[in-house]
Amino acid sequence: MSGKNIWILNHYAISPDMAGGTRHYDFGKELVKKGFTVTIFASGFDHVTKKHLKVSAKESVREEVFDGVRFVWLNTFPYTKNDWRRVVNMISYAFRVIKVAKKFEKPDIIIGSSMHFFAPLAGWWLSRKYKARFIFEVRDLWPQTAIDMGAIKENSILAKLLYIWEKFMYERAEKIIVLLPDAKSYIAKRGMPEQKIVWIPNGVNIERFETDISIDENLEVFEVFKKYKDKFKVVYAGAHGPANGLEVVIETAELLRDYEDIQFILIGDGVGKESLIEMANKKKLTNIVFLSPISKKFIPTVLRKADLLLHSLKHMDVFKYGISPNKIFDYLASGRPIISNVSASKEIIEEANAGIIVPPENPKLLAEGILKIKNLSEKERNQMGLNGRKYVEQHYDIKKLTEKLIKELEL
Repeated sequence: MSGKNIWILNHYAISPDMAGGTRHYDFGKELVKKGFTVTIFASGFDHVTKKHLKVSAKESVREEVFDGVRFVWLNTFPYTKNDWRRVVNMISYAFRVIKVAKKFEKPDIIIGSSMHFFAPLAGWWLSRKYKARFIFEVRDLWPQTAIDMGAIKENSILAKLLYIWEKFMYERAEKIIVLLPDAKSYIAKRGMPEQKIVWIPNGVNIERFETDISIDENLEVFEVFKKYKDKFKVVYAGAHGPANGLEVVIETAELLRDYEDIQFILIGDGVGKESLIEMANKKKLTNIVFLSPISKKFIPTVLRKADLLLHSLKHMDVFKYGISPNKIFDYLASGRPIISNVSASKEIIEEANAGIIVPPENPKLLAEGILKIKNLSEKERNQMGLNGRKYVEQHYDIKKLTEKLIKELEL
């Protein structure tokens, strides 16, 4: 059923020229090919860099189109850390999107995507105003994730209010999209019928990994890979925040400092990056280097230059419902072996036989795992990478996931 107009409200959505996960752009691109109209409402103030990247400080809104997918960038309240200013930033997104929505063609379907609760709440309100179908996408199980991270206390007033909001959104959504493989059981326990809940994880645009994009020689990452071309390169590409647990990676690098042929390369940004750099400097580590985030289009080329790809997260109880990080699917698609210290309900890396998983937050075991893969033959490491590539093509190709989205939601 083509021709439908879809609005996606995701505060933190990014376009393909930015660094990070492009879930909604990837889905939108495929939906456009099927005849749908897709508009993504996102903040022009970037959460990672804490800068106005897509709007100037004086602009209220700006539009861009990528492969037929329209981005509406909103000027939201700036902030530098997780304090009251970030809360105002979230609220400003909701009010801004409601204000500018009237300028666009009436939607048939609105997908309200959490990280924070104001975006889906605004999506639900707009769905009532325009008599559109409302779909609630749950990217993380809030407030449970925040509770497990220790950000809020389970018995606090805030947690109780968030639980009320959570159930409110579940009840009013026509369908609930979850990214975590076992989140259905969590939501069902909240009183929701299972047939209302649809698992559509993150995926990967396989086409991006079909050919190399030449890296500009002026890019920092080019110089670093050239410098360490003869070393065993352990590469992490992603956010540098509290949830990523990269302190363990630095401690691991310290344990391996005497292995002169091993080099850690961390690519990305986040609120914890400066403290991580300071930690590495205090330990006087020369076997770890921190690089700036790179555009999504360069990710396939960069990942393929790694000898081993590293996935790290701070352990949380909520992982019992699974995880769905964008970087894992990019890693698998790159055809390189992977090591992870993340313990979750669905061990994708083990299932794909694409690498190994070690217990979380244990530098010694992570170091041993890295050495184990390093000591494999090149043929064995390549086979791990090939296994991962075949697995992601079969289960997490964005084209196949888009077909599931269309089918499951009966668009």
